[in-house]
Amino acid sequence: MMEEQIAYEDNHLLVVNKKVGQLVQGDKTGDESLLESIKNFIKKRDDKPGNVFLGLVHRIDRPTSGLVIYAKTSKALSRLTQMVKNREVKKTYWAVVGKEMIPQSQRLVHYLKKNEKNNKASVFPKVTEGAKEAILTYHIIKTLDNYMLLEIDLETGRHHQIRAQLSKTGIPIKGDLKYGAPRSNPDGGINLHARKLEFIHPVTKEKVEIIAPVPQNDAIWRACEE
Repeated sequence: MMEEQIAYEDNHLLVVNKKVGQLVQGDKTGDESLLESIKNFIKKRDDKPGNVFLGLVHRIDRPTSGLVIYAKTSKALSRLTQMVKNREVKKTYWAVVGKEMIPQSQRLVHYLKKNEKNNKASVFPKVTEGAKEAILTYHIIKTLDNYMLLEIDLETGRHHQIRAQLSKTGIPIKGDLKYGAPRSNPDGGINLHARKLEFIHPVTKEKVEIIAPVPQNDAIWRACEE
């Protein structure tokens, strides 16, 4: 049910708690995207004649869950897109990784290059031609029997950034076969969750803070949130 996935909505924005496997917008698979589902939902719910305007502000990967912002007006879309570019939208992620001896908290700086052929990011330790700087900071916020929960603050937004940087650090995300996890998850997803968004509303100028519950069908996620 789309209603259950809406984390925040007003006249200008709609923020969704995306499920694992959902596409944020259409791609070559031809599978229905959240963009289309939300448009259909709004059209029906609000009894709207004609087309519904909805614009995607930023993306998260298909196997990832968590918060995605859509704009309901063109004014909100252009302002929010600019805000994301200027790093004025603070994004906090949760990631489940295997237990390894790593620092409690660390700022990771790498250089990432996207490989279009295999849709993967290559990671370099220093400035490399064609690679973009990628920066994040993680903190271990919970330790379970076999896993650790990291809270991650992104300074840059690169393709597969968290997945690639954590993998390079020796702690691939649970379920992320593409970046070195030993096993897949039953639902085909990965334990990476866009947990929190903080920004100043592009129209009302009020502070907006949204937190997304973790996927409830995953026992390890539930243990993390307890």
